[in-house]
Amino acid sequence: MNAKIERVNKDIDKTKEKINEFQARLRELEKQKTELENIEIVEAVRGTDISLNDLPAVLKALREQNGALFTSGQVGPKSINTDKGDEKE
Repeated sequence: MNAKIERVNKDIDKTKEKINEFQARLRELEKQKTELENIEIVEAVRGTDISLNDLPAVLKALREQNGALFTSGQVGPKSINTDKGDEKE
């Protein structure tokens, strides 16, 4: 086989190997991110004075009250600008 073709084939194999390594690293980082987000959520919930029995009802009420916020992808309440200027928080 032509030496140039062999070299290109080796480069292709190396690149595919690196892609696989990066994909594995990406999956691991996504797992870590999800775990950190879950920890943050648990800490936020534990920081409230809501019992575990009442939590589902509170979340349901929030969803119903702020339905548009949850369906729009926004997680929390909209920020309200209390300043008289045109700047947003």
